Amino acid sequence: MTFRKSHPLIKIVNSTLVDLPSPANLSVNWNYGSLLGLVLVIQLVSGIVLATRFSGHSDISFDSVISIYQDSNYGWLLRLVHSTGASFFFLFIYLHIGRGLYYGSYIYPEVWNIGVLIYLILMGTAFLGYVLPWGQMSYWAATVITNLLSAIPWLGSILVEWVWGGFAVGNPTLTRFFALHYLLPFVVTALVILHIFYLHLYGSSNPLGVSSNTNKVSFHYYYSVKDLYVYFVFFFIFMFFTLKYGYSFMDAENFIPANPLVTPTHIQPEWYFLFAYAILRSIPNKLGGVLGLVLAVMVLFLFSISSTQLLFSGTIYSPLARLTFWSLVSVFFLLTWLGSCPAESPYTEVALASTIAYFSLMVIMCVWPHVSTYLYLKS
Repeated sequence: MTFRKSHPLIKIVNSTLVDLPSPANLSVNWNYGSLLGLVLVIQLVSGIVLATRFSGHSDISFDSVISIYQDSNYGWLLRLVHSTGASFFFLFIYLHIGRGLYYGSYIYPEVWNIGVLIYLILMGTAFLGYVLPWGQMSYWAATVITNLLSAIPWLGSILVEWVWGGFAVGNPTLTRFFALHYLLPFVVTALVILHIFYLHLYGSSNPLGVSSNTNKVSFHYYYSVKDLYVYFVFFFIFMFFTLKYGYSFMDAENFIPANPLVTPTHIQPEWYFLFAYAILRSIPNKLGGVLGLVLAVMVLFLFSISSTQLLFSGTIYSPLARLTFWSLVSVFFLLTWLGSCPAESPYTEVALASTIAYFSLMVIMCVWPHVSTYLYLKS
């Protein structure tokens, strides 16, 4: 016991995973963070191994992916694990963010803001990875998304050509996308370590939304055993979806080599980007659509403004706040479905109304804790 508390390196692990004081009433909703850490490790390991067989050249990129499936030992399994892992990654991210909004985790601004920054970088990393197979959907998704930069006044066309490395999406684009997709996960890992550092520095929220300083337990055994149990359950669910429904997370168009002369009938991103894609398409103006796309995620930063001064946070003790939260969840699901629908009437009109509802509900959820605190202090 003395050794793990006195050794300069071991005591860091001890204070993080063994003797860490944790609220005694944490529920399963607090397991999403540890699950995200596990999935991050899975993505890093599978991605590094896949990178040893992948070729980031537009002439042979598609063939190298096929070679991974057919010629590498268990290459098909690694590819499916990496693809399915991305979907589970974003599933847990959305659950993690939802739990944070519901229980008011934004009262710790450093923890919250770093978490939102991690989410933004992960969205970029996932998009870069989607382009790498260089299939039809990969090529046209890269063309459509990078073209959004042209909406920026004065600098738009220059930025687009700089990202492309030429006058169209091609080999330079793929090369730099591959390099960034390989490097950004390590940036995410560094931010995750910083995220955990601030989490342990300021403490964690809890289901009651009150201070837990008087009722804490050590992380081990109380929560380490629970995390291991959740890991085992997750592993079986993850492998079930990977082996039985792995290809369901991929677009059929992406099994066709990229062809700049043939546009797919319906271009759409992966399911975890569909809500933002619906917001982008719902606004008729191109610059307005790009701003809506960016603000759909950046709006999360608003929750941390003056959050340390709040007496009430989250939705625990307010029926109106809970109604707003679940309305937001419903709108999120609706936008995700609309993102997969064709860009035609009546979907575009419903998407515009849902976009307005999304931002309105976000603002209400952000302002409500401040209003509750003000009314309480005034009374």
